[in-house]
Amino acid sequence: MPSIKKALHFLLSAKATAWSVGILGYGMSTEWAVSKMRCSKDENVFSNGSATVTYQLFNGVINREFCPQFGGGNTFQVFKKLSETGGAPQIIHGLVITLLALCLLCSAGSILIALYNSVSNPYQTYMGPIGLYTCSSGSACISFLVLILYVVNVQLSRMADDLVQNDVGGTAVYLKDKTSEFKVGYYLLIPYTVLSLLSILLVYLYEHAAYTHRREQQRPTEDAPKEIMMY
Repeated sequence: MPSIKKALHFLLSAKATAWSVGILGYGMSTEWAVSKMRCSKDENVFSNGSATVTYQLFNGVINREFCPQFGGGNTFQVFKKLSETGGAPQIIHGLVITLLALCLLCSAGSILIALYNSVSNPYQTYMGPIGLYTCSSGSACISFLVLILYVVNVQLSRMADDLVQNDVGGTAVYLKDKTSEFKVGYYLLIPYTVLSLLSILLVYLYEHAAYTHRREQQRPTEDAPKEIMMY
């Protein structure tokens, strides 16, 4: 059986990872971003027409005011709607969802390994601290990549423009002055990343202390006083 100290460190690591999974799960179900833009039927005349696109990961809402005429509001499935226009926004959004699924998978692996180590003494294999480091660091790195990819898709691609144009239908509209604001779902990736790193730190602190203790018990005999060496 592992020592109480080891069990405590690994249980705290599992708890931190479980919190991160809860945070990410909630974040994936709420709003991620809102894009607003001006809208007009005439390329040279922009009055008070506007369009707002609110994104979740899987669903979204488009609200149009005088865009192009009376406007309207519709809900949509993000990936399905993007598949109608295709291109980079669809690919990046699909990649974001895939990477988030990998985050959850890595976190699940980290929790299982931490719980296993809290009740047993495995060797230094993938079921020991090495496995936990790999899973948790994978979660942190992948979630950081998602932060970057989602910003690129919302800010730099034509995702919002294509969604509004597709919602309008065959009527040509002109869009400009797009501004985007990121919401709670996006920002919850940050505490998820921090908690994944914290789960690594908790195990590392125990491993470092245990290693230091072993080194102190295995000091070479030349460090002993000369009086003891004579006997």
